[in-house]
Amino acid sequence: MVSERSASACLPLVVAALAAALSVGCASPAAAAGPQSLREGLFGGRGTPGRPISPPIARYVSEDGDAFILDRSTTRVYLKFDDSPEIWALRPHPAPRGDVIYKNDLGEPMLRATRLGGLTVFTPSRPGGSPAALLGGGAALRLPSLSPQVLLERLAQASARATRAARRLIPFEADASPASSAVVADAASVAAEAVVRMSRRPDGRNLLRRFTKVKLVEGRKPSAQVLGNEMRITVAPADGLAGRPSSDRIMQAAGAR
Repeated sequence: MVSERSASACLPLVVAALAAALSVGCASPAAAAGPQSLREGLFGGRGTPGRPISPPIARYVSEDGDAFILDRSTTRVYLKFDDSPEIWALRPHPAPRGDVIYKNDLGEPMLRATRLGGLTVFTPSRPGGSPAALLGGGAALRLPSLSPQVLLERLAQASARATRAARRLIPFEADASPASSAVVADAASVAAEAVVRMSRRPDGRNLLRRFTKVKLVEGRKPSAQVLGNEMRITVAPADGLAGRPSSDRIMQAAGAR
C-alpha cells in the first residue's frame, strides 16, 4: 500500500496549482456472470447448485440510479460511488432486527443491510434511503504504492482542482514519508473534493475564506481542523484508506456542517 523507497526523514513538499484535475483511487468494475441475491452478496450465504456465491467486493445500483462498489473483503468496509473519486471508509454498527448500519467517520449512516438481504444506501439527495440491487462483482478499493514524483503530481492535481473550484490559488503542502505517501495523496484528493463540494453551496465563498492553503501531516488519528489560514489534514498511515478524514469531516472543520 505504500512506496518501497527508503528515506531517512520525512520529505516536505510544497505544491501550487500546476496540473489539471483527475480522479484518484478509482476502481474499475470487473465483469460478472450475472446478478445474484442481496443476501448472498451481503452475508456470504451458501449458493444454490450451479449458482456461484457473490464475492465480498461487488457493484450495486440504487433505485435512483446511483451505482457504487462495496468492498467488504477486509476488516473495514469501503464504499465508492461511480461518479465520485472519494472512497468512504465505513464502520458497522448493530441495528434493530439484526440489521447492520455502516457509518462514516462522522457517525452518519451511509448503508443499511438487513438479514433478509436488503440493502439501503443513504445519499444527500435521498437522506431517507434508497434500496439498492446487486449488479455483480467489482474491483478491490485499495491505495496504490506511490513514488515521491507521483505524490508530487497528485498534490499538484489536488491543488489545481481546489484552485479552480475556489477561483483563487489554494496551494497544497505535505510532510510525507514513504510510509505515508499513498494515504497523503488520497487525503489530498479528498480535500480537493471537499473544496469542490463547498464551492457549490450558496455560502461556499464564505466557507472557503476560512483557509488559504491545505497542509497534510502525519499523526496518530485522522482529523481535519482550521488553524489560522490553514486547513490542517492529519493522516494515520497505518490505517490505510481509513487513515484520513472524509470530505464530510473536512467540510465540518470548515463550518459547512
